[in-house]
Amino acid sequence: MSTTVRLGRSGLVVPKNGFGALPIQRISKEESTKLILKALDNGMYYFDTARFYTDSEEKLCEALVGRRHEVIISTKTGATTTEGFWADLETSLRLLRTDYIDLYQFHNPAFCPLPDDGSGLYEAMLEAQRQGKIRHIGITNHRLAVAQQAIDSGMYDTLQFPFSYLTSDKEQHLVEQCAEHDMGFIAMKALAGGLISDAATAYAYMAQWPGVVPIWGVQREKELDDFIRFQNDPPTMDDAKRRRIESDRNELKGNFCRGCGYCLPCTAGINIPDCNRMYLLLRRAPYSVYLTEEYNEQMKKIDDCVHCDLCKSRCPYSLDIPKTLQENYEDWKLHWARRDEIL
Repeated sequence: MSTTVRLGRSGLVVPKNGFGALPIQRISKEESTKLILKALDNGMYYFDTARFYTDSEEKLCEALVGRRHEVIISTKTGATTTEGFWADLETSLRLLRTDYIDLYQFHNPAFCPLPDDGSGLYEAMLEAQRQGKIRHIGITNHRLAVAQQAIDSGMYDTLQFPFSYLTSDKEQHLVEQCAEHDMGFIAMKALAGGLISDAATAYAYMAQWPGVVPIWGVQREKELDDFIRFQNDPPTMDDAKRRRIESDRNELKGNFCRGCGYCLPCTAGINIPDCNRMYLLLRRAPYSVYLTEEYNEQMKKIDDCVHCDLCKSRCPYSLDIPKTLQENYEDWKLHWARRDEIL
């Protein structure tokens, strides 16, 4: 079993274990430095972060001072204008204290930026590459249609997309197409945003896809220890793990929002993707990012649902969206009631 993966035409060779730096927002700089250095010292040299992940880039840099040459770093911009693109890129370069970013990705855009589409975003990517500030161009998304367009365009070196043993044959088809187009596939949410609790089974499942690089969100040393151990002694797929996968699929099938946005627009003006993932967002990012008055107003709009069921009819994953929205809202209200204590 190979312990490295070539990210398609980029030529970047990364470990099968990628370090997802989103969760280090929730821990101290001292704790994050310890985790990052332990990961690197044990062969996890691919780190994925984003401008949106508050202080993640800064914490990554603090840990990697003097060791930039040992690592591959990807980060992301959520900019929708060229001005925002350049501002994000310069900020990332400054916070990471580096002259270049190995893989720069558009962060979950609502459309696939392409040359001559009028946005200027892809042209900005090419100019940044020409200047040597980025080496390879990637895109992340939650929308099947955008991912498909990125693959078909031939303009991207990598695609980052949710992929786990809970995802469907539609996502598996994306993986297969990326392999056919010599495009790297980076799996976000390999633990389905926390819904998968058996890391060994998740790892064994990922090992069946040789072209897929999972980036594991790491917040606790115990989690990191598991993935380091798996790297040195990979768990293999067996009957027990197959039964676990089948059980989890039966229990969780269709029960979580991927944030693809096909449900929109909402008749009542509800921001369905954010509201319908709030249970997971509260557990995977700093509370300060989401326990705000702005998000409270968004969540309160769930009360305005008119049960027209248009969102249900549009959902490619057959979610009962009005039901899951209400479940997320009840969980939110419990957190909001304890906001002062939590923050």
